[in-house]
Amino acid sequence: MTKRQEYKVVQSYRDFEVREYLSCVLAEVKVSAKYESASSMAFAPLFRYISKGNKASEKIAMTAPVIAAQSGLETEENDWYVSFVMPAGSKFGHLPHPNDPQVKLKELDKQICVALSFRGRATTDLTKKWIDQLRSAAKRENIALSDETRICRFDPPFKPGLLHYNEIVIPAFLGVR
Repeated sequence: MTKRQEYKVVQSYRDFEVREYLSCVLAEVKVSAKYESASSMAFAPLFRYISKGNKASEKIAMTAPVIAAQSGLETEENDWYVSFVMPAGSKFGHLPHPNDPQVKLKELDKQICVALSFRGRATTDLTKKWIDQLRSAAKRENIALSDETRICRFDPPFKPGLLHYNEIVIPAFLGVR
């Protein structure tokens, strides 16, 4: 069983949850491509990194989800940041440096986000529908959101599409406890 990124549910609403994500480290690759191909383009360098493709030749456990993120203000339409979450408890300074210069390590502090889960293959059209729904639902609850959007996929591509479990996660502007 693949370990998942850790979080606590702060509050549940009818259409979404408010979560507190614990601090973590990401291994990230920036790609300029349409969403449909961005994750597959970034997957190989990220997988090599956790499969001993690092300065210590150390194997790092695979975790879920694989995240494809975009920031509405800072990126072009086809600029995606695809990342693997490093295992819980990983510290930025203790992880081996990647051999591939495309792979960057990035530390995220504890963060409050809104999240919505959905089933099906995470296509452009389906994710846009759920992103719009999550942003509208948060607005109804007067929750201010960042421009960043994360599409989180938990299943391998060979699993039948209808069985795929995914989440849309958007950082929110609420106090962190």
